[in-house]
Amino acid sequence: MEWVVISGRSVEEAKEIALDRLGVDESDAEIEVVQEPQRGLFGRLRVEAQVRARVRPTAPRPKIDRRDRRRRDRRRRGGGGGPRERGNGGEGGTTTASADQAAAPAAAGGDTADSTAAASGDGQQQPSKKRRKRRSRSKRRRSGTPRTAEGATVSETTQSTEQATTATIDLEGQRAAVESFLTGFVEAFGRPDATVTVTADEAEQTIDAAVDGPELGLLVGPKGATLQALQELVRSVVQRRFVGQPHARVRVDVASYRARRKAALERFAREVAESVKETGVAKALDPMGAADRKVVHDVINEIDGVTTVSEGQDENRRVIIRPV
Repeated sequence: MEWVVISGRSVEEAKEIALDRLGVDESDAEIEVVQEPQRGLFGRLRVEAQVRARVRPTAPRPKIDRRDRRRRDRRRRGGGGGPRERGNGGEGGTTTASADQAAAPAAAGGDTADSTAAASGDGQQQPSKKRRKRRSRSKRRRSGTPRTAEGATVSETTQSTEQATTATIDLEGQRAAVESFLTGFVEAFGRPDATVTVTADEAEQTIDAAVDGPELGLLVGPKGATLQALQELVRSVVQRRFVGQPHARVRVDVASYRARRKAALERFAREVAESVKETGVAKALDPMGAADRKVVHDVINEIDGVTTVSEGQDENRRVIIRPV
C-alpha cells in the first residue's frame, strides 16, 4: 500500500490521524517520523509535526520449486528415496532405468532410437536427434549468437561495426536543411530582409550558419541566451530529419555576435592575466558557457606565468585564472 503523509500539532496527534486514515491498529502499520514539531517565539508552534504511514505489508507465500514439490509428493505416496521410475504404458506397471540400459545404445553403435527401445524393453528412449537439436538451439539463443541460413554463426558486434563503418554523413543534405529552416525562421520572425549563409566543412564535419541583417538583437538575447536556444533548435531539426545517420556539428551565429564576443573575451582574458601576474592573486571570472570558457582557456594557455582551472557545476561553472 502507498504511504500517506499526515501533519499534526504533535507526533502523537499525527500518528493518531494517520491510523484513523488507514483504519488499522498501530501494530498493523508502519509509521515514520518525517518532521518533529518546532516551537518559535513565546512557545508558538512554528512547524507542525509530520509523519508518513502505511499498512504493514504481509509477506508473500514462499515459492516452492516444482521439482521439490513433486519429489515431496512422491515421498508422501511411499515412493521416495529410490531411483526415478517411469510408466511403461501398461496398467500400474513400472520399470527402473538402469545404467546398463542407458549405456546400451553407445555400445551397440547402431541406430540410436532402435537400440534404446530394444535395451529398455518398455518404449523408454534416450533423447532423440530432434531433442538434441532443440537443446543446441536453446543454448545458442542463450549465448546470443545469431545463426545464418547456411548454418554459420555471425557475431552481432561484427555486424554493428560493419554498419557503423559503411554509414556516411549526408553533409550537403544537412546543410540544405539548416539553410531552409533558418530562411523560414527569419521570415516568420518578421525579418525577411535578413540574409542566411550556410557553409559546410567536409574535413571537420561541421556546418556554420550565419544570419546577418538589421535589428536582430532579439535573436541574440541577453548574453547570447536566445542565440544558444536557436542553435539547439537547429540541431534538433537536423537530428529529426536525418534519423539513423551521423550528424554534422552545427554552429549558428547572428549579426556576428559570436565573433565579436570571442574578440571581447580574448581582450578581457589578457587584461585579467596581466593583473594576476602583477599581484600574484588568483581571480575568478563570471560563470559562462562551455564555448566562452574554451576561449579563455585557449588565450591563457598562450601566456606565460598564469594558468586556468574550471570550478562549479552546470550554469555556475566559471574559469579561475591563477599565477603559476
